[in-house]
Parts: sequence; structure tokens; C-alpha cells
Amino acid sequence: MTPLVASPPAQVAAAAGPAGTRRLRIALLTYRGKPTCGGQGVYIRHLSRALIDLGHHVEVFSGPPLPELDPRVVLHAVPSLDFYNDEHPLQMPRPAQMRTRGDWVELGAFLTGVFPEPLAFSVRVAALLRPRVAEFDIVHDNQGLGSGMLALARTGLPLIATIHHPNTVDRRLELEAALGFWPRFFRRRWYSFVDMQTRVVQSYPEVITDSAASREDIARDHRVARERLFVVPVGVDAEVFRPLPEVARRPGRLMTLASADMAMKGLRFLLEAVAELRAAGRALELVVVGRLKEDGTAARTIRELGLADAVHFEADITEDRLVQLYAEAELAVVPSLYEGFSLPAVEAMSAGVPLVATTGGALPEVVGRDGETVFLVPPGNAVALSRRIGEALDDPALRARIAAAGRQRVLELWTWKQTALKTVERYTSVLSARSDGVAPQSAPRQALADRSPAALLG
Repeated sequence: MTPLVASPPAQVAAAAGPAGTRRLRIALLTYRGKPTCGGQGVYIRHLSRALIDLGHHVEVFSGPPLPELDPRVVLHAVPSLDFYNDEHPLQMPRPAQMRTRGDWVELGAFLTGVFPEPLAFSVRVAALLRPRVAEFDIVHDNQGLGSGMLALARTGLPLIATIHHPNTVDRRLELEAALGFWPRFFRRRWYSFVDMQTRVVQSYPEVITDSAASREDIARDHRVARERLFVVPVGVDAEVFRPLPEVARRPGRLMTLASADMAMKGLRFLLEAVAELRAAGRALELVVVGRLKEDGTAARTIRELGLADAVHFEADITEDRLVQLYAEAELAVVPSLYEGFSLPAVEAMSAGVPLVATTGGALPEVVGRDGETVFLVPPGNAVALSRRIGEALDDPALRARIAAAGRQRVLELWTWKQTALKTVERYTSVLSARSDGVAPQSAPRQALADRSPAALLG
């Protein structure tokens, strides 16, 4: 169990911030904040720092693994049974570890085959925040949407949420990829937390998302009114993710960031494209930034395609190492079937490596026009992907033009300062509506009622 990091209560006045703006006291929540993979830890780290730079006070509440934060940001580590840690995954807790209601909620959900973290985190963080309601102006929930937030809403503390993309999309793609009754049954059970999120999001007066494509998907799948959904794109640190002209490109080197066994990330189609290109006589290697599960789908696909000597995985790497890998690659590839924004895409573009990406989800609005700032292909099509990779490798001059134009697009559009400024606009909108006497959108009566831990997931 991760211990709680004790921090002194925030005695922060709502003083004037930069240029006379109000200094906000923000509780920023994330049920997990792993800094080395996945977008949640990256989002929390950069948004919290940019908010601090604007003069606001930020306290981050995170479940394990914890994010890496600017020293000016107060971090509260919210305890967890942490069933999915890297060292001892799926390890059952000892009786002495079962200390709180959140522990029993997490264990109960886990034993029934449900992903337990959003629910359990919400129960724990609501208990931590209830005594501190007067110390914050707003609570910003990042992608959690657990039922425990409904109790926090009843305290009157203003809430807002970020949904990077609806997990309904992950569920649909995972179910389509599952073969047989039992795999589909267990995946459906795992993703039943998504129905909870659909109910809980109704209690938030505003919801932030990363792209217009995600906005439409959230409106449809979570049944959120479009006038409550606001697009605030995420950013990239262009001083970190920058070209390294002193590092030589490695001929035939491709690179991708992928959760190896998530169907949505489309790694299987990239592996098939690499196999097709190698069969045609090209000397290629693929570096995957992520962790390979020896008994997972990606590992089986690599064995079946005879790619063991051509595909290499790197996990838990530093940002400096990631930037170096971009500098060594002739092409970066985002083969996803769907993306709500795609930090790996904009990081690759910012690093000056030409990008091959699919048209899945929000990718076209993020990466730009085919042949100008990116090489685009339809999602889920290994033949089209192999053809486009081959065309890009055959044209060094075009690769150089696309790489330069891609970085320029990032510099003009995707910065964390802009993300923070637009996020504060949404905070101010929520607070202004309350001060003007406009009642926030409330959740259905049944959802707001006190419910037993067994019923929290519905």
C-alpha cells in the first residue's frame, strides 16, 4: 500500500494573481500519474506547473504510480492497494492493510473483475477533501469520474472534469478484438466502470476535453450536452522535445509509443506492416517505447511474424532518452485506431522527426494535413501503413520538409501555457455561474443518493 504523503493544510488566500487576476486554489486529481508512459501523468505534471507559472495555487492528489511534479506543486499521495504495480502485480492485500472504506471498495471491485482504481480513488479523495472544502476554490478531476465524487459534489465545492477521450471507445475496440465468449465476458466486466463514469459526469457543470473529435464522442457516449463540453488542447514542452542535430538518424529505424496489448493503439497493424516491408527486402528495425508482456498479444504477434530480431522494447525511460530515440529514428509512427489527442504524436513532431499517423479519432485535427505536416493513413490497415512507410523512407527530402513543418505546427498551436490559460477560463466560468446564482447541472437523484460500496459501480 502506498503511504499518504502528509502535507500541511493549504492556508492560501484568494489573493490577486498576475495582472490583477484572482489567484485560484486548485485541487487537481488523478487516480494514477505514472510519469513514464500514458498521458495522465504527463498532463498532470505540465498542467500543474503551467498553472503555478500563472500564479495559482495547485495541490495534486494522485494514486500510485505518482507523477513527477514541479517542486512548487504540493503532492498528496492517495493510498491504494495498487493491484497493478510493476513489481508485484495482482498481489492480494494482507488483513492489516484493509484499513479504510476505500480499501474494501477497491478489493471488492477487483475480486469481481472490474478495474477498481477510478472508483476506489474517488472514495478516498472525497474523504480527504471533505474536511478541506473551505481551502479550495475548485476541484479538477482528471479522467476519474468515480462515484465518490458525488459525495464531494454535495459539499458545494465546485467541480470540473477532464475527459481526454471516453473509455467507451477503449471498451468497444477491446470487445471487437476479443475472440470467444469468455474473453469478451471478462473484458466487458473489466470495463463496467465506464457505466459509472457516464452517470457521474452528469454532476459536473463543465467538462474539458482535448479535441473536437473527443467532444463529439463524449457527447454521444456519455450523454453530455454539447454546451457543457469545452475543447482545451494539451501541449508539449518544445524546449525538451526538440531536434538533436548532433544525433545521427539510424537508417531503417522506426519508433512508436504504445501500450503493447491495448487494441486501440493499433500496434498489431504496425507489426504486420514491418513484416511486409522486411519481406520485400527492406532492412528495418522498430523501437517500441512501452513494456512487452511475454504472454500478451504483441509478443505472440512478434513470434508469429518472425520479428524477434527486429522489434525492441524500452520501458520506463527518461524524457532525455525518449528525445534521443526520436532523434535516432527516421520515422515515428502512431498506428492507433483511435486517439483523443495523442501526446506521442505532438512530441514526435516537436522533436523534429517525420511522423506517420492514422486518421483515427482526433489525429487529423492534431497533426495536420497529409503530405504537409504528416504522412496519414487509414486506421487498421497494415497494407496502407506499410506502403506509406515505404514511400516516406524513399524520399529523404520530403521527410525533412514534413519534419520541419510538423515542428512549426506544434510551436504555433500546442503549448502548455495555452492549455493552462484556457483551463483557467473554464474554472472562471464555473465559479462565475455559481456566484451569479446559476445552479450547476445536477446528477440524477438515484446517482446522488448514498449508496453501499457494493452498489457504487451499479
